[in-house]
Amino acid sequence: MTGVDVPALLAFGAVLVLTSAVAVAARWFYRADVLPTPTDWAVASRRFGTVTTWFLLGGTIYTAYTFVAVPGVVYAEGAIGFFALPYTIIVYPLAFWLLPKLWREARDVGAVTIADVVRVRYDSPGLALAVALTGILVTMPYVALQLLGIRTVLIVLGVYPAGVTGDVILGVVFAVLAVATYRNGLRAAAVIGFLKGVLVFAAIVVIMALLGSPARLFAEAERRSTGPPDLVSAGVDGGVVTTHLDPGLSTAYVTLAVGSALALLMYPHVLTAAFAARGEQVLRRNSVALLGWTALLGLFAFLGIAAHALGVVVAEGSAELAVPTMITQLMPGWAAGAIFGALAVGALVPASIMSVAAAMLFTRNVYVEYVNPNTTPKQQTSIARFVSLLVKFGALGFVLLLAAQDTINLQLLGGVWVLQTFPAVVLGALTRRLSPAGMLAGWAVGMLTGTLLVTSGGFSAVVVIGGLQVYAAVIALAANLVVAFAVSAVWRR
Repeated sequence: MTGVDVPALLAFGAVLVLTSAVAVAARWFYRADVLPTPTDWAVASRRFGTVTTWFLLGGTIYTAYTFVAVPGVVYAEGAIGFFALPYTIIVYPLAFWLLPKLWREARDVGAVTIADVVRVRYDSPGLALAVALTGILVTMPYVALQLLGIRTVLIVLGVYPAGVTGDVILGVVFAVLAVATYRNGLRAAAVIGFLKGVLVFAAIVVIMALLGSPARLFAEAERRSTGPPDLVSAGVDGGVVTTHLDPGLSTAYVTLAVGSALALLMYPHVLTAAFAARGEQVLRRNSVALLGWTALLGLFAFLGIAAHALGVVVAEGSAELAVPTMITQLMPGWAAGAIFGALAVGALVPASIMSVAAAMLFTRNVYVEYVNPNTTPKQQTSIARFVSLLVKFGALGFVLLLAAQDTINLQLLGGVWVLQTFPAVVLGALTRRLSPAGMLAGWAVGMLTGTLLVTSGGFSAVVVIGGLQVYAAVIALAANLVVAFAVSAVWRR
């Protein structure tokens, strides 16, 4: 653990406390003495306008861990880390068409979760259950990643000692999320999302101003990239060429971008945020305006190259510390602390929406469907509130009991899994050739195929097929579709 920078710690705490107080005590939520309905608690009664939806969707799609991990990948592995940029550009034309359609379906049938939509669209409890369980399964490690982002910041601040003390500090920082979400549901995330957007955009402006000319930094990073390739991940100055993509990684780059784009809109937290919009036009506007967040992500990815150019060195396997370490070297302690506070706030938005989404999936599509169909709406809210706490404690358990790499591996597998719901959520609305039985069979084959590919390759999301490196989720989806169409054809006959 490094020495504690007191001004940095005070600034970090001030940002976090202010944000937390606003999220917990904001008076525009609703009457505290009235238990909200599931629609009110989980999707804010579908009342969010264009600006609020922009901050909410951007805040949940572009997570705090993304702003730390993406530049870390660029720092450790080079240009392959920039795949996050084309994928967040590819996704928005799809979002322009898909999100308004799903929002309209959800409103018309009173759906709160994507599994609700699937249940009504196909009249298939089994297919809806598959979508719900997949959503819950992929959410837990994703929430844990947000905690890892906070922990990274605490480590750089020097206030995350090894052992129980560090775990308690992380738990206290995360506790406010549990309180705010329990009380106010998605509205808490909307408030934090607004503050996150302002803080993170301001932070990147300050950082880029201090770094100076990007051309100079690119040239310096290129000059430093002449050492042995294995030295970069070990944190030693030098290594692979950071500004060019190895031609051998082209298929990996393309399939990662396309597969990630298709998977992104399948995540329950993204669809939950979309369902809170006021109308279809709000989502269409945001499908264009969210490119502003992609520009922000591109600047953060560039920080991985800047860290090389400035000769930042981190320990082996700790590439995600490169940019936070660079920030402490660029600016005074109080300013670095404020930026770290912004990154920590950035983790609270997606984590809160993820916990709300997972809680509603369990409550409406597991408990109400299979345990107690007579549960009233307000009882559903009570159950969902309790489950949202369990999700957060479960995610905390991931971080405390598993190695960080294990949590990251599970999240990589989660991306493979969630893409297997694409036929049920998207393709089934485009063609009648897919039957519920076919999509359920395809889902099972895709889940099994993706799991085997990732785990047999040492928990790598990129696998070698026919001598080419390919994102495992794309292969699993191909197997899913083959089975889904074949079974559907037999089923119709």
